[in-house]
Amino acid sequence: MKSLFKYSAVALGAAFLTLLGYHITHEQTVVYTPLQPNTINTNFTPNTTTKAISTDFTIAAEKTIDAVVHIINTSIETEQRSRNFMEYFYGRSSPEYPRVGMGSGVIVSSDGYIITNNHVVEGATTLEITTNDNKKYEVEVIGKDKNADIAVLKIKGDYNFPYVRFANSDNTRIGEWVLAVGNPYNLNSTVTAGIISAKSRDFSDYDNKNQSFIQTDAAVNSGNSGGALVNLNGDLIGINTAITTNGMGTFIGYSFAVPSNIARKIFEDIVEYGNVQKALLGVNGNGLNASFAEELGIQETEGFYVAGLEIGMGAQEAGIKKGDVIIRIDDALIRKFSDLTGYLGSKRPEDIVDVTVFREGEKLLIPVKLKRTPFINYYGMRLRDMSNKELENYKIKSGVYISGVQNRRLSIRGIKKGHLLISVNGESISSKDDILALNEESINELEFMNTNGEKMRFIFE
Repeated sequence: MKSLFKYSAVALGAAFLTLLGYHITHEQTVVYTPLQPNTINTNFTPNTTTKAISTDFTIAAEKTIDAVVHIINTSIETEQRSRNFMEYFYGRSSPEYPRVGMGSGVIVSSDGYIITNNHVVEGATTLEITTNDNKKYEVEVIGKDKNADIAVLKIKGDYNFPYVRFANSDNTRIGEWVLAVGNPYNLNSTVTAGIISAKSRDFSDYDNKNQSFIQTDAAVNSGNSGGALVNLNGDLIGINTAITTNGMGTFIGYSFAVPSNIARKIFEDIVEYGNVQKALLGVNGNGLNASFAEELGIQETEGFYVAGLEIGMGAQEAGIKKGDVIIRIDDALIRKFSDLTGYLGSKRPEDIVDVTVFREGEKLLIPVKLKRTPFINYYGMRLRDMSNKELENYKIKSGVYISGVQNRRLSIRGIKKGHLLISVNGESISSKDDILALNEESINELEFMNTNGEKMRFIFE
């Protein structure tokens, strides 16, 4: 079963446990072009009126360092080896051994709630944290959002901890000084400085992760994952998540953090509701650029081009039309797709946002009520609930509709859009909420039904 549904990490790279810690790299090839040093004439007279900017990092460091913890993840691994001849007769016994991974986390409340990366705690058999004063505590996982790579932990017991306050990450500016605080290479309580290099950064326009990172040049390495990115006031503006790398797992210039507005919303949703409350406009399309604008025959080269609308979602009901170009939501400028998804990532269903669009040369302001996404992603399938009419047409009492399949192994076995997932482990599935309540690690049987009413059962070892 696990071999069938094993995912390949795409956007954040291969985050995995090793005895030395987590590699948090997003692997990519970086080509350097040597630059000639700048030269000036000897008679150059500098501008003496320019004042140096005084920067003090000590306040931010002092306010943050005691609230960033070292996370130790212990998991049980099974040794993978080839079968010998006798094992075909007497069975196979693969030895198990513990593996230890390390990362960072940020205490965000006095009673011990912690935000970290999902890949820092994934697969854990036991979790333990160490605070800056070398005290150790057990923690439990409260909830996760795999797409955003965010997890929420809670320290067991009643304590009063120092914590980091949230800042509004929408107010951060390119060029602003920031500090990264974490535990790289098991070096506890390490602080590095840099600037914000870019905002709303997405590694890929072709996946379904809808990422929107803050990019910085603060030095971040293995073990920094889940640590704090703070402003000069010591307030949290991001959760350090990934780095560019030369393939060796070391920092080469840029790191990426989940914005605090997104992390905070996920944290509050998990604590209050038990899951993430995702909200959508109900539009599909692409971010604009010069070539795409020329192809469409429009003047705008920045913004989000609306190519289609989801029926029954807020955008369609509010009057947004195909061909509109979204340029602003509330006070947030929308220059590209990641600007749109990044801002909406901090919103909840039923929130009302003011959407500014260009339509045939005219600027319009359209209030839109956000709605809950009707879809969930499960084992590479995009699933939604079925209406009574659909159930009647399929002549079935329960099931969820498959609106897309990205899992190649399911695809080659004939599972595709329009089919139904009707049971898991022999238990009937009535809604996507039934799917969300399942433990993915315990799945050993899936049953599907195609458009002809034929049932297909997959059993996994």
